[in-house]
Amino acid sequence: MIKKDGHTPTIQVLERVFHLLDVLATHQDPVSLKQISEHTGLHPSTAHRILNDLVAGRFVDRPEAGSYRLGMRLLELGNLVKARLDVRDAALGPMRELHKLTHQPVNLSVRQGDEIVYIERTYSERSGMQVVRAVGGRAPLHLTSVGKLFLAHDDPQRVRAYATRTGLAGHTRNSITDLPQLERDLAKVRQTTLARDNEELELGVRCMAAGIFDDQGRLIAGLSISAPTDRLEEGWSERLRETASQISKALGYLPA
Repeated sequence: MIKKDGHTPTIQVLERVFHLLDVLATHQDPVSLKQISEHTGLHPSTAHRILNDLVAGRFVDRPEAGSYRLGMRLLELGNLVKARLDVRDAALGPMRELHKLTHQPVNLSVRQGDEIVYIERTYSERSGMQVVRAVGGRAPLHLTSVGKLFLAHDDPQRVRAYATRTGLAGHTRNSITDLPQLERDLAKVRQTTLARDNEELELGVRCMAAGIFDDQGRLIAGLSISAPTDRLEEGWSERLRETASQISKALGYLPA
């Protein structure tokens, strides 16, 4: 059994393997044995022996004699991990923590075509708000905070195409129903990285949303807080961003 003391493996060779892999990970081009030895502090013969074993296991490639880079086996294993990652699984714990802070519904939504679909929600009776949009419910992009996140990531031509297809139909007197107003709203979303719904989908309900990104930097979901109009607190915005960022990092996203 491998035990751990803090973050340091008790088996020395494993510690050396991890160090070697970390060094290779910091270089895009193949790294010479001399450089590896200098960066790790390992004697060249020790580094060479471990690297040979890693090459045999395809964890390291040797494109030419005396130089090394990360191997394809790591990519294969990484893809297996990626395939097991599910945005709902990654989000549920952080969503519950955010709900404990706000006592208001916290929603996880994804885009499907011209709509967003609610795929998870945490809420309680204490919120004092009737939950109208249940898990599996849908809503137009331009009427929701999460939908605006996705539109803000589209180029202007695609936004105009969306407006033409949907006619920007409204649900309440606050709904955005003309393209110039929508474009102004989306510009604010790009500037602040936060989107809002001011009673545009349902009267009496306001929302704010932050984006969730995958390991390729793609927007794949949105995290939103819904609350009665007079209970949505601006102070929640930073915690919302932090929670969305936490979920993104769990999915492999590395901020620039």
